[in-house]
This record gives sequence, structure tokens and C-alpha cells, in this order.
Amino acid sequence: MRHVTILGSTGSVGTSTLDLIGRERDRFSVEALTAASNVDLLARQARDVGAKTAVIADDALLQALETALDGSGIEARAGEQALCEVAAGEADWIMASIVGCAGLGPVMAAVEAGKTVALANKESLVAAGELMISAAKRSGAEILPVDSEHNAIFQCLTGQDCDRISRLVLTASGGPFRTKSLDEMAQMTPEQAVAHPNWSMGAKISVDSATMMNKGLELIEAHHLFGLPSEKIDILVHPQSVIHSLVEYEDGSMLAQLGAPDMRVPIAHTLAWPKRMATPCERLDLASVARLDFEAPDPERFPALRLAREALEAGGAAPATLNAANEVAVAAFLDGKIGFGEIAQTVERVRDDSADLSPPKSIEDVLEIDAKARDRAQSVLQVAA
Repeated sequence: MRHVTILGSTGSVGTSTLDLIGRERDRFSVEALTAASNVDLLARQARDVGAKTAVIADDALLQALETALDGSGIEARAGEQALCEVAAGEADWIMASIVGCAGLGPVMAAVEAGKTVALANKESLVAAGELMISAAKRSGAEILPVDSEHNAIFQCLTGQDCDRISRLVLTASGGPFRTKSLDEMAQMTPEQAVAHPNWSMGAKISVDSATMMNKGLELIEAHHLFGLPSEKIDILVHPQSVIHSLVEYEDGSMLAQLGAPDMRVPIAHTLAWPKRMATPCERLDLASVARLDFEAPDPERFPALRLAREALEAGGAAPATLNAANEVAVAAFLDGKIGFGEIAQTVERVRDDSADLSPPKSIEDVLEIDAKARDRAQSVLQVAA
């Protein structure tokens, strides 16, 4: 029996995780579920799986959650401290799927408690990668990558010597604007940006896919997860999203992990790890796919890739600054306040305005860097308006 807590259960990764758990209820016991503000769905999920605790991040919604859980025997809690406490609580396996830097505190709590952490929150590793990896080494925590690209690499590394890796290749679909010109991209709406051609994802990560910032963040994430420098991590556009990543070894061998573009595949890999479990996902029919295409990403149309690589190579506070500025810019785009092309421009302006790039020594330092970068991003947006 695996005891599970899901941080961010009402999002796309969280609901997919619960779908898998629901198919093999005898293998899993749900300790806690958490959500940002969706009280009704959180309460339904908690009742459905018999969770012991449900946590809503917004303190003001505690009474509403208590009402929704009335008579269920499920404990209702609220706030950041409650999130961190359930992350470090009774569960041995934690799904970390809170979107953005909001998940940093709970993820670190789980890591410091020595949990097995299925990491779908790439932003926390981007912002605090060195701190998180160091904490995992101290506590004995296992960090299992859920992002399809990093999970693919993790699978390709099974039984292999990491010292013999020549390079990692992260594949990217290219998003909904892969074939659009710069002028066309400038006119794209939020509705068009979230309409991913292959994957079903939340709004923020869908926009990151359209700008290819998600691949930039994944570049930084891969560096921390697998200990390789920037020059040994490549990005390749692969529109079919069949090959999720590749690992090249020093003898010239290249291993790839293939599968249908369904997040339940990497989630299931981490949920059952080190074993396997069945999924209802569509099986890959290569004869039907017929062809696999690859192309280099266009740095002019997708400047976010350059910004992310520069942040990784600069180190220190640069990745946390990059992530915070991007979150603010994406939110402004989704609210219709800026155009699509202004997302990367905002991030670069914030980067250029950031004088102090000293490396964070604690989570508090990371959160301070994050807050300052958000303030600068808001200032940049106000000037642009």
C-alpha cells in the first residue's frame, strides 16, 4: 500500500493522478489533497478517494471547505503552513503539482522530510534547484521527474552510468505557433496560445509551451536533476510528440523513450516506481504515425530559449528571477494586458534590471528574489502600458 498526498489535486496533473489511483484503489491510500481555491472540486475529490485531509491554500476559503466536507469525517485545513505540514506528513509519496513558485514551500517541506517526491512543479526546481538537490541528499528524499521529457530521460538512464552520458536531448512539440511568423505570433490571442496541438495542459504551461519558455525551464530542471552542464543539454523540436527525450552515450548509442502524448504515462511511472502499473492510455501505433520529424528551434521566434539558457549559465539568482518574471508576464498575457511577443520582452527587461544575482542560501532568499522580480515585472508592465 502506497500512502499518497497530492499537492495541487484539482489541476490537470492532479486529476490525472487521481484517475490512475481510482483504477487501482487497493494499491493506494490517499492521505491529503490540496488545491489553491477550487473548494467544490477539492471536496468532491477528497470524498471520492476517502482522503484524511483536504487543504485549501486560501485561508479565506476554510469555512467554505468545512461546509463542503461536512459529515465526511475529512479534516479541512487552509493556508501555507497547512500545505507544508501535509507535504511533510504521513504520506510516503508526494505528487508536487502546484503550478508556479507557489509550490516551492510545500515541495521543500516534502524533500526535507525525506519523501519520494513526484515532481511536476518544474518552477520550484528552477528557482531553488541547488538548495533542493542538496536537501534531498541530506534527507534521502527521492525526486522522480513527472514532466514527460525528464521522465523519459529518467527511464533511459535506468541501469546506466551517468558519467558516460555525452548529452541529453529534450524534445519540444513547438507548440501551437511552431509554423507562425513573428508578425503572426504578435497577433495571437490567449485562446489560441492555450490550444496546444498535442497535450492537454493548464493555461500557464500551455502559454509557456507556445513561447517555448517551458522548454527553457526544462533545460534548467534537467541540469539540476541529472547534473549535466548547459552545453550537454540540447533542445530539438519534434512536432509529433512521440519521442519525449533522448540520451546519447559516449559510445554513440542514443536511447529514446516513446509514448502517446498523455501525462498519465509519466505519472504512472512515478506512482508505481520502481515497479510499473497499467494505464488506460492510447498505445503508440508507429505504423499509423508513419513519420517522425525533427528541426532545430528558431531562436528569433522563440527568444525564451535563449533567456533560459543564459539564466542557467549565469546561475545564482538568475533562474529564480527568470521564472518569476515569466509567471507575471504570462498572467498579464492571459488577462489581455500585453501581447504574445511582450512576454519574452518583459522577462528580458526584468533580467536586465536585476543588479544583484547573488545565489540564494535559503528558501527565504529564493522567495525574496521571487518577490523582487515580480515587483520589477509589474513595473515594466506599467511602463509599457
